[in-house]
Amino acid sequence: MDPDFLNAFTQPSTLDRFLTEDVIAKGEKRKLIKPTSRNNPKLEELKLFLTEWINRTLKEEHIVVKSLEEDLYDGLVLHHLLENLGSLKLDVEKIALTEKKQRQKLSVIMEAVAKCLQLEGSQLKWSVESILAKDLLSTLHLLVAIVKHFEPSLALPPNVQVETITIETTPSGLRTSNAVECITENKENIEAQSKDDAFDELFSCAPDKLDAVKKAFLQFVDQHVGKLGLNVKDIESQFSDGVILLLLIGQLEGYFLNLRNFFLTPASTTEMLHNVNLALDLLAEGGLLNFPVSSE
Repeated sequence: MDPDFLNAFTQPSTLDRFLTEDVIAKGEKRKLIKPTSRNNPKLEELKLFLTEWINRTLKEEHIVVKSLEEDLYDGLVLHHLLENLGSLKLDVEKIALTEKKQRQKLSVIMEAVAKCLQLEGSQLKWSVESILAKDLLSTLHLLVAIVKHFEPSLALPPNVQVETITIETTPSGLRTSNAVECITENKENIEAQSKDDAFDELFSCAPDKLDAVKKAFLQFVDQHVGKLGLNVKDIESQFSDGVILLLLIGQLEGYFLNLRNFFLTPASTTEMLHNVNLALDLLAEGGLLNFPVSSE
């Protein structure tokens, strides 16, 4: 047996429990947070953050969560959260006392979460069985996904990572593997993503307002490049060759672009890409672009 498996569990009773077929069926895999990683200060910070967030969100329902594993496994708190955050009406009883009813309730809740978050089964880092089994890792992944979807402006504790052990039963015995799993993203990635969150949300949630934004953008561009005798009427076509973008940067930054450095009337895709790459370089040098953008 892999010695890491023995080292991962400090209590003999825990090891014995996972050696029984009742806990891990043949061919089943189970991923767990190593006990040595459970005292991670960042993990404790995330658990406290999520607990306080749930209690704050469900204050009017007089629901108080003390333990994420013990208080969420039956689906009651998750049911209230989804109704409160997403105004979702789930066709299931609020209170489920038996394990069978709890499993049925969680199935309805997990289906609603996957549909709401637009996630496929392979993308889910939790399951009905793992939540019902009071699995902390699955519970954290689920709550983080709910927070990011319903309250994207909420600043989750960044860069929370845990050491995990995956246990699998095989014909030759138990097989284990170790890994480091991220629960929340690092701060740099969050800041980079926040740069385009507003437009991403506009495209996905308010496409009806897109025309108004494009009109305002065209007015802004015309106000500046109009001084050069140019008139911009279409964002997609007139920005594709990089010329308008370069001239706009020059006007906004107050400098003249040498005509030898770019193609004023590009005649090929290569010349267009040259212009766009030059514009992106100028934006990066000016500190206005700190995340990657494809020139194509």
